[in-house]
Amino acid sequence: MKRKDFVKTISLSAAAAVFPISNSFSKELLEPKSNNQKSGVTITKLETFVFRNATFVRIECSEGIAGWGEADHDYPKLTAAVIEEICKPIIIGKDPFDSEYLWHQMMFKGEDAGSTGLLPGAIAGVDNALWDLKGKLLNLPVHKISGGFNIDKVRVYGSFGRGDNPKTRKGPDAMAKTAMEFVAQGYKTIKARMQIRQLNIDPDPDDTFEVIKAIRKAVGDEIEIFVDYNNGFTAAKAITLTKKLVEHFNIASIEEPVTYHNYEALRQVVEAIDIPVMAGEHEFNRWQMRDLITIGKADFINADLIKCGGFSECRKVAYMAHAFDRYIMTHNTRPTLATAASLQLIASIPNAARVQEYAGARPEMGLSNLFENQIEFSDGYLNIPQIPGLGLIVNEKEMLRTRLN
Repeated sequence: MKRKDFVKTISLSAAAAVFPISNSFSKELLEPKSNNQKSGVTITKLETFVFRNATFVRIECSEGIAGWGEADHDYPKLTAAVIEEICKPIIIGKDPFDSEYLWHQMMFKGEDAGSTGLLPGAIAGVDNALWDLKGKLLNLPVHKISGGFNIDKVRVYGSFGRGDNPKTRKGPDAMAKTAMEFVAQGYKTIKARMQIRQLNIDPDPDDTFEVIKAIRKAVGDEIEIFVDYNNGFTAAKAITLTKKLVEHFNIASIEEPVTYHNYEALRQVVEAIDIPVMAGEHEFNRWQMRDLITIGKADFINADLIKCGGFSECRKVAYMAHAFDRYIMTHNTRPTLATAASLQLIASIPNAARVQEYAGARPEMGLSNLFENQIEFSDGYLNIPQIPGLGLIVNEKEMLRTRLN
């Protein structure tokens, strides 16, 4: 069945549900079909593409059309192995439009592999690829088939970090220089990631104050500054430091002030300071997100579409957060299919934050050549992709030529 015929069949089925059935063809369309034949499309092939810092998934269907998704970028070889061993046998031969059923099959049949970390990160790649495939089959962008919210562009903040390597870790002057580079590109909001981590909690000495001081001096008073502590402090230290940064440099928000999953400590910080607190990049499913919202009381939820189970799971998280008047500010530092999926989610939910994370083109990652088009950035905004699927066209020859597996 060609895509044109497939779309025609779907349309006729909808029409037959509204108008009286007067012929055998309409009756046949509405006749319950067994197993995977509900749409007439089946998944025929799944491949993983491993790179040094990325994992991609390609899913092909009986129509000869392929969808692409991005999985978690940490431990690409292990992530690809989980996809191949757990996810692939579940989805081959199935209907891609049964993506909810397939998601739950992958999660609960594979849960002994861990409901956080590798498994949801692997499922994310498969789920995102299924949404890309569905969009291409229906000739619509994902936000339209998910339910668009009349959003065509979104303001983004420039996100940059100090680095984890002590030998190359950026000091105050280098961070200020990077901040100015983002401002020069049109960003009105920036986020400085301290990248302290819980293995170095409450560092001594700690130059966070000096870093933000240098950044504020460089960018001036009109630029909004977020600060990501990257799980670097105990609650008491985070509260004291944040109050100083607000008083002296008027920072607008902080992110992950304490060790992740310590929701009681996070709540202490939220209740003690007068600016919003962001968290969520280390929550991998809706159940952790539930606790982050109800116990940790985070103001903004940083759902990550390549870690937290993909588009399907993050969409559920978004609507759960909406019930608690919480905003979704996606965690997104990769200008690849991860950004494309994030933008499709943002354009289809009612509680997307007014500004979203973006780390720029990041040529140092060496992944831009894998795509024939790029996410469109202009004057501090990203345009929501409008082509069918997630919105990036994969250079399949380059994917095949350069992958590590």
